[in-house]
Amino acid sequence: MKFSLASLFAGLVFGLGLIVSGMANPEKVLGFLDIAGLWDPSLAFVMGGAIMVGVVAFAVARKRTLSFLGFHMKMPTSNHIDKRLILGGLMFGVGWGIAGFCPGPGLVALGAGETKAAVFVAAMVAGMGIFEVIERNRAKA
Repeated sequence: MKFSLASLFAGLVFGLGLIVSGMANPEKVLGFLDIAGLWDPSLAFVMGGAIMVGVVAFAVARKRTLSFLGFHMKMPTSNHIDKRLILGGLMFGVGWGIAGFCPGPGLVALGAGETKAAVFVAAMVAGMGIFEVIERNRAKA
């Protein structure tokens, strides 16, 4: 129960932050990505703030063996950069630039009743399914 409430609270804070920052608004995101046109730099400050919080959080997390809720810490163990990681990052960036959504803000906008978000989330789920099928076929081969 403790984990469920903490997850609910973290999700609500995250979603509220996405709404307040404008990250759930595809027009704002596309304005940020339009560096050759009418560039809107405001999301750069949002991202900079998120990076600073993340740096501090990971520094604290690396020194702990248990989370604040008492669960074992599971930190990333690999820093290997390969072709699949680079290709996945490129695909993510292109999709973000086309749709103006990434997964978190897409789900928040879907919850707010945004029609564009419904199309995005459906495409995202389809892409996850296709990836799963490809990965299972790779594992068999």
